[in-house]
Amino acid sequence: MLPNAAIRAVDLSKKFRSGDGELVVFEGLNLEIEQGERIALIGESGTGKSTLLYLLGALDRPTNGFVFFGGREITALADEDLASFRNREIGFVWQTHYLLPEFTALENVMMPLLIRGMSRAEAAAPALARLEETGLKARASHRAGELSGGEQQRVVLARALVGNPKFLLADEPTGNLDQRTGEMVIGLLTELHRSHGLTSVYVTHNLSFARRCDRVLRLEAGALVQEGLRSEAPDADAVSVQSGKSYV
Repeated sequence: MLPNAAIRAVDLSKKFRSGDGELVVFEGLNLEIEQGERIALIGESGTGKSTLLYLLGALDRPTNGFVFFGGREITALADEDLASFRNREIGFVWQTHYLLPEFTALENVMMPLLIRGMSRAEAAAPALARLEETGLKARASHRAGELSGGEQQRVVLARALVGNPKFLLADEPTGNLDQRTGEMVIGLLTELHRSHGLTSVYVTHNLSFARRCDRVLRLEAGALVQEGLRSEAPDADAVSVQSGKSYV
């Protein structure tokens, strides 16, 4: 067990009602992530990767178990406190952009700060700085529909980082992009992870992207399996890690 894990899931379970029965996505799952790590979460569709990301990001609550960020148990927080925690500590990137079409790129990036209570004047400078980081300062006044798919995803990255979060969670961040644009976004994610000192978790089907991360974890049959997919050690054997009391 890591004494100072940045993110820790303990005996995590998620179940859904399915007709008269119960669908168990996973049960007794444990996970520890070090500060500054980049984790790729892979697996077949329907295995629960996005569900796990939602639980780690405090967007959903587990059926059982606990999620800790540092020494803070976020699963014990009230809904209002969870919303504040997400706004200040976690940046989210989704496969679907979820940009507000009636607003400009700059206004979309400002949104997390406006929700936090900052004025438009206060929010504009950091939002513009994040757009500059993602190469979109010149497109700040353009509405979402006037941007290409790759540009929209860069706006999403800028929005995710505008509040200076410590953590970045991404669900298929290159899933809707062509190969060339996807490679550009992967490079940008790598650069921003380093420059912002982030701890990052990516759900992805892109194994080339996964190989560039510090660890690759496969979710299958309700358990996490650590894969030997890193480009630095392409011949490493996969190491099976059981759910329950094991940690990966």
